[in-house]
Amino acid sequence: MVDLFSVGQALGFLSFGLGISTFYQKNDRQLKTLMLIFNINHLLHYLLLGSLISAVAALLSALRTFASIHTQSKLVAWLFISFAAALGAYFAEDVSQLWPIIGTAIGTYCMFALSGIAMRVGFLIGAACWLVNNILVGSIGGMLLEATLIATNITTICRMHTESSNKTQSY
Repeated sequence: MVDLFSVGQALGFLSFGLGISTFYQKNDRQLKTLMLIFNINHLLHYLLLGSLISAVAALLSALRTFASIHTQSKLVAWLFISFAAALGAYFAEDVSQLWPIIGTAIGTYCMFALSGIAMRVGFLIGAACWLVNNILVGSIGGMLLEATLIATNITTICRMHTESSNKTQSY
């Protein structure tokens, strides 16, 4: 049974707020900085919920987010993706536990190899993976977060596309 008032669930609701503010950022560097804070909070959230694989994926997400602030190397991205795959193989007790690893791998590629609208479309796919994970581990804030992030990301993508179209039309 899910304890609605546990510290772990409370951190999930904090992640909900942090995640929304993260994906509302149009500036990639601000997005990545807020995402780092979000990932650290999410790590604690999953540890308190007892989902080690989700916590490992959140830790890896925090490390890759920090690295992505300083480099856009695809080689670094593939190193993190390989590390995620190895950690997933080691920690996952069954295939259903791989959702956070897959979401992290997708997010890693987005952070290092993509920018702007393309990065945010990739985040949509990663968010779907994390949504499945949060349903499976019983993270109420996580479920709300990923559903909201999907909608927020779509809104931000539309805003960015509209702004880009308006700039092109003004020339």
